[in-house]
Amino acid sequence: MPNFFEIDKVNLSKDKLFLIAGPCVLEENRETELKIVEHVKKISERLDIPFIFKASYTKANRTSASSYRGVGIEKGLKRLFRVKKEFDVPVLSDIHEVAEVQKASEVLDVLQIPAFLCRQTSLLESAANSGCAVNIKKGQFMSPWDMKHAVEKITAISKKVMVTERGACFGYNNLVVDMRTFPVMSDFGCPVVFDGTHSVQLPGGGKGQTSGQRHMILPLVRAAVAAGCHGLFLEVHPDPSSSPSDSASILPLSQLESVLSVAKKIRTLVLEEQQKRVLFGDIVREKNFASGEDVEKALAIQKKMDEDGEEHKLLGIIMLEQGMLNSEQLLQLLKELEVRQGVKLY
Repeated sequence: MPNFFEIDKVNLSKDKLFLIAGPCVLEENRETELKIVEHVKKISERLDIPFIFKASYTKANRTSASSYRGVGIEKGLKRLFRVKKEFDVPVLSDIHEVAEVQKASEVLDVLQIPAFLCRQTSLLESAANSGCAVNIKKGQFMSPWDMKHAVEKITAISKKVMVTERGACFGYNNLVVDMRTFPVMSDFGCPVVFDGTHSVQLPGGGKGQTSGQRHMILPLVRAAVAAGCHGLFLEVHPDPSSSPSDSASILPLSQLESVLSVAKKIRTLVLEEQQKRVLFGDIVREKNFASGEDVEKALAIQKKMDEDGEEHKLLGIIMLEQGMLNSEQLLQLLKELEVRQGVKLY
């Protein structure tokens, strides 16, 4: 079970999808970030989705030397502090060097480790020691299981860590999202986030800038939530074509609510399915039909079968096949489950 935690009064939990959203980078005109945070906060409150505002004060990883970099750490942190106080939301931004950590941690609630820096031990440890929560972006060159080592560099110091999937390199100028990533990284004991906007990028595919496939954001978000992510990371803008960074992959602000509404419905179905698994095991224990150890063993078998791509089996069927239950007990348990859930199971 992932370790969920609170970020400045925003409670991250398994029961609610949470959102990290904002512009790619702070622009020269402060009005853009104000419009975005005001709009997103209203949506998050309507949908009851915990919200963390994100914006980079400086972008270090640029395709071209002429690409827009941001307003810088001094000016950027002042503006993020104003957003935090005026709108009462936690704020997140990227850090790139150990030298930035102390100053950034005085303002930010979440320090984000960029994907290309996710293996940098000194940066990770410094972020963990800051007292802030840490969001590690999974490198495009990293397998999901190898991200365990990055997470452990944080958890050796602090438990306030989450990890974000943002696509994996697939040949030149292309990214793909392996949906196995979400259950794999959920086993690390921290919340797993899906970055639905960076994952549709075509890195360097736009003649000196990154291109993207914005129309693929919703399909990937739907799939990632169904696969078990706990939160979404979405860059939004009222006019993506005017964004100085990632204009081809950023989500129009006007589309955010519909995307989140769909994602929330899917998350509800995922939680209901998970609850059925847990509830069945609880009833087995209550009736003393099998030991808690047997239930845990059956859950482990079920998980292994799912990971190996085998046909999904109900927990009760696995326990029957393993000799932990007999057929009469299984029928009694299913009837009890029907009563408690109000759903016909067979």
